[in-house]
Amino acid sequence: MSDKSAKSFSVSGAGRFATTHWSVVLQAGQPKAPGYQQALETLCESYWFPLYAYLRRHGYNNQQAEDYTQAFFCRILEKQVLRSADSKRGRFRSFLLGTLKHFLADERDRAQAQKRGGGRKVLSIDFKKAENQYTLEPAHWLSAEKLFDKSWALTVLERTMACLKAELAGKNKQELFDHLKIYLTVEKGSISYRDTAAELNMTEGTVRTAVHRLRRHYRKLLRDEIAQTVAAEDEIDEEIDDLFAALAY
Repeated sequence: MSDKSAKSFSVSGAGRFATTHWSVVLQAGQPKAPGYQQALETLCESYWFPLYAYLRRHGYNNQQAEDYTQAFFCRILEKQVLRSADSKRGRFRSFLLGTLKHFLADERDRAQAQKRGGGRKVLSIDFKKAENQYTLEPAHWLSAEKLFDKSWALTVLERTMACLKAELAGKNKQELFDHLKIYLTVEKGSISYRDTAAELNMTEGTVRTAVHRLRRHYRKLLRDEIAQTVAAEDEIDEEIDDLFAALAY
């Protein structure tokens, strides 16, 4: 890859806060309102794993966690759970966990999977992959609530990285992304630019510039991703702080 190719790497500036998935759900109020169902399904399909991890850490085996996860989303998507949604539910993360806890309390006396949603699958979820991912989660001293928050934070970062990768691949910059993505997950200065520059046939200065731009765009995409799960722009920074604190568990 040449310096010219790297210099052409650029990203758009930060845009203003737009209507997001969760704000659509909160504002809609009624499940038949335009955009409600699609926005809610998008959020659930994106952020189901932290709930599964919570259930597993809470003591349910993998089959029970599968049943309860699907049954929970059946209730969310079909039973008009959000009809009384208000500002106290400002973050989708907090709403989901709180609603799941109420759901489990209601389901406590129901032992059969058939009663936990009738065997229906309202979301396409790869539970085999979920269980493999769960086995990589932190040691069992981490509470179910803290594991939920940490899994949520990791999901946010994974979705942000996937979005960045897709953007650069669409601009024929997959090779550049593959070489520079490591700089997004380490402290500045901890990895030399020299070897990367040699591999990409660039100068170190060009690599530094490309990494700077990549980091800047990654931060923007991270904010955009989190914006999808909060109701107002002034909640984004607080949510970012909370999620990075969860990563330290």
